[in-house]
Amino acid sequence: MVTIAPYGTWTSPIGAADAAAAGGGLHWVDLHDGRPWWAEGRPAEGGRVALVRDGEDLLPPPWNVRNRVHEYGGRPWVVLDTPSGTRVAFTDWADQRIYLFDPDDPHPVPLSPSPERHHGYRYADLTAGPGHAEVWCVRETVTGDARTDVRRELVAVPLDGSPVRVLAASHHFMTGPRLSPDGRHYAWIGWDHPRMPWDGSELCVAEVGSAEYRVLAGGVSEAVCQVEWEVPPADAADRAPALLALTDPDGWWNLFRIGLDGTSKNLAPCAEELGGPMWRLGNRWFAAIGPGRYAVLRSGALAVLDERSGTVTDVDVDLPVWHAHLAVHDGVVVSGAAGPLTESAVVSLDLSTGTLTGHTSVESTLPAEYLPVPEERVFTGPDGDVPAYVYPPRNPEFAGPDGERPPYVVHVHGGPTGRSAPVMDVDLAYFTSRGIGVVAVNYGGSTGYGRAFRERLREQWGVVDVNDCAAVAQALADEGTADGHRLGIRGGSAGGWTSAASLTSVKTYRCGMVAFPILDLVGWTGEGGETHDFESRYVEGLVGPWPAAADRYAERSPSNRVDRLAGPVLLLQGLEDEICPPEQADRFAGALDGTGIPHAYLTFEGEQHGFRKAETIVAALQAELSFYGQVFGFTPEGIPVLELRR
Repeated sequence: MVTIAPYGTWTSPIGAADAAAAGGGLHWVDLHDGRPWWAEGRPAEGGRVALVRDGEDLLPPPWNVRNRVHEYGGRPWVVLDTPSGTRVAFTDWADQRIYLFDPDDPHPVPLSPSPERHHGYRYADLTAGPGHAEVWCVRETVTGDARTDVRRELVAVPLDGSPVRVLAASHHFMTGPRLSPDGRHYAWIGWDHPRMPWDGSELCVAEVGSAEYRVLAGGVSEAVCQVEWEVPPADAADRAPALLALTDPDGWWNLFRIGLDGTSKNLAPCAEELGGPMWRLGNRWFAAIGPGRYAVLRSGALAVLDERSGTVTDVDVDLPVWHAHLAVHDGVVVSGAAGPLTESAVVSLDLSTGTLTGHTSVESTLPAEYLPVPEERVFTGPDGDVPAYVYPPRNPEFAGPDGERPPYVVHVHGGPTGRSAPVMDVDLAYFTSRGIGVVAVNYGGSTGYGRAFRERLREQWGVVDVNDCAAVAQALADEGTADGHRLGIRGGSAGGWTSAASLTSVKTYRCGMVAFPILDLVGWTGEGGETHDFESRYVEGLVGPWPAAADRYAERSPSNRVDRLAGPVLLLQGLEDEICPPEQADRFAGALDGTGIPHAYLTFEGEQHGFRKAETIVAALQAELSFYGQVFGFTPEGIPVLELRR
């Protein structure tokens, strides 16, 4: 029997604890000897990241396989085949050192030196050096201010305890080196301020033992996002070595073969994104299947690129979105994958038979009939098409009263150089199963639609993103899908910026949730800026050069427009956030006090950028639901009432 009840008051078996359990995520899937390995977030264990081999935990708490290079981290482990047997090198969050252990007898011992006084060392994108006798990686050294006193080098960390050796220091930012099959050359990707890696980066190559390098691809307006060495077939072992690189000279990340002489060939020209933004170091959007055939990700979907025919063909599989951790062994692809009704799982797919094997559960523990099914749509914004995924309310036990339209919340992804994908998100299901609709908007600047779409946001951050989200929300209201008087907006990080910028510049929304946000551009990136080195010049491309565009920085900052707020605000902030530090939210909340605008500001000890602890995720979601109830006029059952200040 279906109960008629106001939207937002529906009861649901999907609780905040379910969202917390799903909040850890799967990371850095790889293969060794045909067995899958991966890292796995554990919200119930304080958010630590565990290392798993084919379902078996290899390191007990408190080992935390994570690093903070660029603050977002990078590939934190590598399996090595040494004369003594299989060994694993990994970075631990507590001291950021590299450790080594035997997976069958795990007693990790440090490989990298202890941090010196006034020097913090961080390592990422670990890979095997010559003969697996060394770990090659990026080393980030912080000698003072984490925003300004930072340098990076490619280094070799010997397994025998010898001193760490610098391989190259070509750019301010670099990915880890890749050693050629013949051991004679190594390649890497580098870039410099003020560019971000998706704006322009360079593919570099050098002879082993030399720091003298040549640039083979990339530049100011071409971005290389992955490079690997081509492994020649056995009958062509003497063929000159070549590199395989994802780069975008024509505006789309395509796969190229690049010779050491600089010649290049696009293996399958297409107006499709086969790569993505390098927010973390060590992602893999392609992997070789065999000579001339490659597993690739076409805007997140698994596909096969065939060089002989010059085609990219989607693989018919139930999981439509695959993570950028592709690995291949004997025609079997392994990675993380997800679907609209399926949480991320580690899976392997035999390309010859189509057999899909789950190494973690591919069946959701949540009842499917309560999960929202995303509707892919394209709306019209001021600057062109705006893709979005609409998640209508869904609960088999309830329906809204005749004539009542549901409240809707616009979900804004982070980055802003990121994107939303049609995968199961328990946070969103928490709301939709209670009668609150959600729409995830891929506003101008999002990835997956080519460089021209990304660059819609150039110098237009706080304008294009705001207008695109508002256009989608208004369209849903105009067509009767959403209640135009009960529209909200939510987002974290750059999504928090867009949420706050929207609330202080348009009148579309009644309220918004703003998590670990950027709110003051001058404070974040200007003289003495508060953010970290990686993104310290990011805003120059998004808003304008500093200090020439200082007036624009001030005018667009939500912190300077508190008096223009369209409605109540919920602020959520981790107190150890080095990317969007709490000072930003502190000042905004302080400016709200005494204005009469209902608001709440919740802070969380031990949380960095993004929430990892189960108790934090539960508290944040319950607070957000109570907040919407108070603003939209309903009382959610069994949820603690959030106290709003004025």
